[in-house]
Amino acid sequence: MVAFAVAMIFAPGTIAALKRRNLGQTISADQPESHSGKAGTPTMGGLIIIAGILAGALVVSYSLSGSSGLALPTADHARAQDLLGVLLLMLGFALIGLVDDYLTIHPVRGVRGIASKPKAAAQILLVTAFVIWLAQRPESFLPALSAAGTPILAGNLYWVFAVVFIVGMANFVNITDGLDGLASGLISIAAVAYVAILMLVPPHVGFDNTALIGLAMAIGGSCLAFLWFNSNPARVFMGDTGSLAIGVGLPAIAVLTHRELLMIVVSLVFVIDGVSTIVQWAVFKYTRLTSGTGRRVFRKSPIHHHFELGGWPEQLVVIRFWVMGVIAAFIGFAGAAWRVW
Repeated sequence: MVAFAVAMIFAPGTIAALKRRNLGQTISADQPESHSGKAGTPTMGGLIIIAGILAGALVVSYSLSGSSGLALPTADHARAQDLLGVLLLMLGFALIGLVDDYLTIHPVRGVRGIASKPKAAAQILLVTAFVIWLAQRPESFLPALSAAGTPILAGNLYWVFAVVFIVGMANFVNITDGLDGLASGLISIAAVAYVAILMLVPPHVGFDNTALIGLAMAIGGSCLAFLWFNSNPARVFMGDTGSLAIGVGLPAIAVLTHRELLMIVVSLVFVIDGVSTIVQWAVFKYTRLTSGTGRRVFRKSPIHHHFELGGWPEQLVVIRFWVMGVIAAFIGFAGAAWRVW
């Protein structure tokens, strides 16, 4: 609730400031024609989301230290470390997104945004640093991925999976952020579902990481506030500043709580949107090499644009994707209750 309130209060002034500085969205030529009217809408609105998350994180920090000052008990110290580690990772991704958003609006030598390879390298570097930090805590973090109570990945293979999982999920959220309210609504659904499952069906007996639960709640509350201004017709876009930050936050929490498979399930719409883009690219490249003419699986990727070009109004696509997000959350809850993930 604190994250929601702070984001709601922070939003109008931020939107006005972005307008004054002419930080408006540019619409690329490969976007559906119906999106041309969105040009100039303030972007970098992810700053609103981050403000709410930081406010929520402060409340969590106070709850950990309020009774004992700076001398935290061992368990609370570990929780505070987890909270700080995820926050720093989110802020690092937000900074990458912020630079990319700014350079997209104000290109340097005609080049818009950060080139894909340096952008990916920066993300991998940050996540690798996060994973190395986890590897230095063998007493509190076991590097293993389990399904139905059976380890399926462990040791070095797990660390590779963790990097791919976190970077991949962050970019899937980034890819999904293409329609008014789509990503912010889906993240709110995924965050609330994940928190509910963690509290009602904890990963193990005695699980009590209130810091990470609080941070996930702050992500959901802040995104819900942002949705107030981002719903169609959007007054502001989160840009990569927001989508990369929130996109990396939940999978990082999932790694720390060992619920990676659960996060994939409750974030299934993001996964489908991201995989559709990979499939479109791979099939186009392959058919162009083999036949000389690139073929497409979808009218346009990611798949939400496929439905738009098929005649669905933007609001209809968004609401139906939200419904799918809720269904994914129910599936996640059922699987957690049956200890599948």
